[in-house]
Amino acid sequence: MTQPHDPRRRQIGLAAVSSLALSALGTAHAQSAWPAAKPIRMIVNFPAGGSPDLVARAVSSAVSQALGQQIVVDNRGGAGGIIGSDLAAKSTPDGYTILCSSGSGASIVPYVTPKMPFDHDKDLIPVAAGARLQLFLVVRSDAPYKTFAEFVAFAKGNPGKLSYGSPGNGTSPHIAGEMLKSQAGIFTLHIPYRGSGAALQDLLGGNVDYLLDPGIAFSHVRSGRLRLLAVTSPQRLSMFPDAPTLNELGLKNFDAGTSHGFWAPAGTPAAIVDRLNREINRALMLPSAVESIKGIGAEPTPMTPAEFGAVTKGDARRFAQIIKERKIVHD
Repeated sequence: MTQPHDPRRRQIGLAAVSSLALSALGTAHAQSAWPAAKPIRMIVNFPAGGSPDLVARAVSSAVSQALGQQIVVDNRGGAGGIIGSDLAAKSTPDGYTILCSSGSGASIVPYVTPKMPFDHDKDLIPVAAGARLQLFLVVRSDAPYKTFAEFVAFAKGNPGKLSYGSPGNGTSPHIAGEMLKSQAGIFTLHIPYRGSGAALQDLLGGNVDYLLDPGIAFSHVRSGRLRLLAVTSPQRLSMFPDAPTLNELGLKNFDAGTSHGFWAPAGTPAAIVDRLNREINRALMLPSAVESIKGIGAEPTPMTPAEFGAVTKGDARRFAQIIKERKIVHD
């Protein structure tokens, strides 16, 4: 039987359709207007002064100008980068929170931490690479060893006497330190800190004996307070052409490089991720950013989000052997 026409029902239906249409229009407008609503928070998962912080600040001003919106750098160090990464992973995926992470934050820490508070592969998505970072074996200039060979000989003759600092358990300097110990056949103590800056201060103060430095100790190398014994890159670096690689010194295929970069909470609209990627890549090529990044012995590395994700996975596979061999577990 045909139902009688009810004008009120038709009005209700039209109102519902109009409401849905306005909601969709509002969402589309919000995305198209991004980033007009509020400042963008760039969480850095290590303290100020460390290499992730330097990479973030190398691009933040230029990206802010390009987007027409303020970018606030928010340092949230601790737990080897987990605290800051967790905060970013659990943020609203609206384009107003991004993460600048150390390379170890993506390629090491998730694989050495039994109970991660988030799933890096599911809860964060790659946005852009920032810089390919290398590490530098540095000691105090008054140390009794002047070369890498003398350093190894001293360590072998005094097992357990030397100690090295790192930005935290499971960070790339920690993994590199264990790679060095394994391949050189030495036993030294690992002292974790909350960031590279604190480890550097304790090296200068005599509380640890060496660092696998992520590029923040160069001023002290140049002033003569610290001595650079070797670099961990596959090839020599132009800024320190006289510094040998560990590979040259007998530690075959030694490569401790990682890629610092930018991530966003999963679910962040693809259009926003693409825009951020373009602006970060442009910023990385500015002379000021190139100078700043090269100042820590790194190279700017513009990439697509997919390329950046693949690089971090490749690094993780490369570090897997030492993680398994040394049974490295993040506290």
